[in-house]
Amino acid sequence: MSITHLSAFLAQAADAAAPAAEGAPAAPGGGGSMIFFVLLLVGMWFLLIAPQRRRQKEQQKMMAALQEGDKVITLGGIIGTIRKVDQDTYTLQIDDGVMIKVLKHAIQGRRQDPAAAEAKK
Repeated sequence: MSITHLSAFLAQAADAAAPAAEGAPAAPGGGGSMIFFVLLLVGMWFLLIAPQRRRQKEQQKMMAALQEGDKVITLGGIIGTIRKVDQDTYTLQIDDGVMIKVLKHAIQGRRQDPAAAEAKK
């Protein structure tokens, strides 16, 4: 294929790709895909991000309310009673005479007595 044939081919391709004349209807699909993308983002927000933020706020509220004497469970599954609250740690009593220090963010939640949980049922 020579240069003249190639340039003629490119000119025809450019003419075919040129926008339609004024007054002709616009090509479909441009705005619809944008709306779909926005709806997809909004759906992801409501299904993924918003519930996670709500759980995070509840966790922070629970952590702020913890005090000495509360029974808690750690992320590692250790159950104990808070005996001392420091700036960034809790001292937990996990058995008679057995105390451990854990970071505050290592607390998963409050622990209910099994007897109290049975009474609620």
